Amino acid sequence: MTGLAIAANGLRKSYGDKTVLNGVDLAVPTGTVFALLGPNGAGKTTAVKILSTLIRPDAGQVSVGGHDLATAPQKVRAAIGVTGQFSAVDGLITGTENMLLMADLHHLPKAEGHRVAADLLARFDLTEAAGKPASTYSGGMKRRLDIAMTLVGNPRIIFLDEPTTGLDPRSRHGMWQIIRQLVADGTTVFLTTQYLEEADELADRIAVLHDGVIAAEGTAEELKRLVPGGHVRLRFTDPAAYRSAAAALAEAARDDDALALSVPSDGSQRALRSVLDRLDGAGVEADELTVHTPDLDDVFFALTGAPAVPAQPTATDTAAKAPAEENAR
Repeated sequence: MTGLAIAANGLRKSYGDKTVLNGVDLAVPTGTVFALLGPNGAGKTTAVKILSTLIRPDAGQVSVGGHDLATAPQKVRAAIGVTGQFSAVDGLITGTENMLLMADLHHLPKAEGHRVAADLLARFDLTEAAGKPASTYSGGMKRRLDIAMTLVGNPRIIFLDEPTTGLDPRSRHGMWQIIRQLVADGTTVFLTTQYLEEADELADRIAVLHDGVIAAEGTAEELKRLVPGGHVRLRFTDPAAYRSAAAALAEAARDDDALALSVPSDGSQRALRSVLDRLDGAGVEADELTVHTPDLDDVFFALTGAPAVPAQPTATDTAAKAPAEENAR
């Protein structure tokens, strides 16, 4: 499949005198993972709410699944699934009952609803727990059930709003595998997250949202090259070789005690080859060579001035969000 699953131009949204989105452009290719990063209050959830038809933008043109958001919202809703920050799972009923409830909301015939529910519960390794109240599930199991419920309608585009917040590392990695499989099956995933490792692992493209605008967009590697500080570190055991290398690499920062040089570099193959060629020209060989490039934490901090820490939901946020997510499903 080719083309764009999501396209937004000039997206704007304000609440009173607070501008949340100020002319945001987004282009999400079909069958990819697109990650939207940003500090608390950057507007990530607002963007998801707009793209998933929960709220209307003040301005801008949006197409989701090939349908215009303003003129064909029902067609957009038929093409998407939404899993929000806070689970929409009903803890008072079983996993199977949660799934069948979603099947009813999608107007599936009874037999088909039972088949789809059983297939998805098996796919997400929830068959054994399917007859138990969802309140007894672990955080990771509830998150898997939440996504399984989202898939009942077989959406082509899924919005995952901070899907792994609060999960332990094992559950988080399990969720990553689920997301990868969804994309392998042709689904487009629009992901918001504050876990930089998550975006680095999963996303084909990443956009950093700050102060209502896209501060930067690209692949993880492209974004990392935006931030200065990358270097090649060369360490020597022979003082004479160290001095010869320092003369050949005049721009390098010296550490005479450690017999080490740090050469500014963007981490590219071309830059590394240049360093090695200059060492060869000087007849010097380093005993140890390591390449250090900025990571997404560095990018995030440089672009937003804020460390990437997961948001802590309040009770009020949870109460307000759950009904909206139910409506989106």
